Amino acid sequence: MKKFAVALLLAASLIATPVFAAQPPFSTPAPVAYLQDLSSGAILYAKDADRRMPPASLAKIMTVYVAFDMISRGELKLNQTFTVRPETWKKWHGPAAGSTMFLSVNEDVSVANLLYGIITLSGNDACVVLAEGISGTEEAFVSRMNEQAKKLGLTNSHFGTSNGWPDGGVTYVTARDLAKLATATIQKFPKLYKEFYSKPNFTWGKTMGSGAAITQANRDPLLGRVAGADGLKTGHTEEAGYGFTGSAEQNGRRLVMVMAGLTSFNQRIEESVRFMDWGFRAWQAKPIVKAGRVVETAEVQGGAASRVNLVAPRDLTATLPGGAVPELQLSVVYEGPIKAPFKKGQHIADLVVKSPGMAPQHLPLVAENDVAEAGFFGRAWAGFFSLFGM
Repeated sequence: MKKFAVALLLAASLIATPVFAAQPPFSTPAPVAYLQDLSSGAILYAKDADRRMPPASLAKIMTVYVAFDMISRGELKLNQTFTVRPETWKKWHGPAAGSTMFLSVNEDVSVANLLYGIITLSGNDACVVLAEGISGTEEAFVSRMNEQAKKLGLTNSHFGTSNGWPDGGVTYVTARDLAKLATATIQKFPKLYKEFYSKPNFTWGKTMGSGAAITQANRDPLLGRVAGADGLKTGHTEEAGYGFTGSAEQNGRRLVMVMAGLTSFNQRIEESVRFMDWGFRAWQAKPIVKAGRVVETAEVQGGAASRVNLVAPRDLTATLPGGAVPELQLSVVYEGPIKAPFKKGQHIADLVVKSPGMAPQHLPLVAENDVAEAGFFGRAWAGFFSLFGM
């Protein structure tokens, strides 16, 4: 298959006197930082984004992803219960075991409550109980985590535990991979993401003595501080420092951020809020193509139709520095001829937006109609024309 690139004329609404728009400045003491606009795919900021680092509790995003995937496939039920084994309780109980959900020995806990315990409370005990309940052992569950990492293209990540507990370097991630994981969680499981990731607090367990219920707050530094914030996860160990992978959506723009290696709880709050605010305020969404508009027509190979229209599946926008109208170059790129069969709405090409000083942004284009595979006579006729170069 050959890659096709077709240059397009700018729509009248985009033609303006070109103004070079410098990338908005931002600096942070965080050793690692990454920010991406999911509405356009634009990477707004990257600082050592491919450095391998210990994730601490950010590894729990993958634990939750595995569970969400199983729930979506019907392999795991939210009301299904798992029992807290005495050995697991002993290992993950007390101050030396880090963040806890305050589970009790032999307690039966639903998958839903374990997920709240992992996401809202960062419970190390909840992670291991969920892992053992799903796969029998934590080690077997970790194999699932690494299988999913491979499927998602997390090429610089590996998991050795379900909760990110320090393990001598076996577990590592990068900011870019964490952003990919967060993006997949949000886009593939929107209902589960909305249900579990933005809970401000959760109550589980009882205090010794009085037996009062224990309520813990979500540590997400964006919740209640940035409009549209709705996830994902904080992490902290002495080795990793203070980190956060988060997301927020405002006016149709969803940003995903990663920061790592910060020195304190308060610095994580301050830098995370400042980073996300900068992403929304210093950048703007520029409309490119309205939903349903035909952008280009592509040749089809082996199909009942010889060509297919490429259309915008939604209103497509590019992310550009605020306050300027830069020169834009648009092109359509696809592997072609596009091989049949494919379905209406299937992603088969990209609209690539280029602007001075910016990395290219790839926006999806989909098939306007179903195209079935050609029958015997259609294939024979196509072969005849191909033979004679017609």
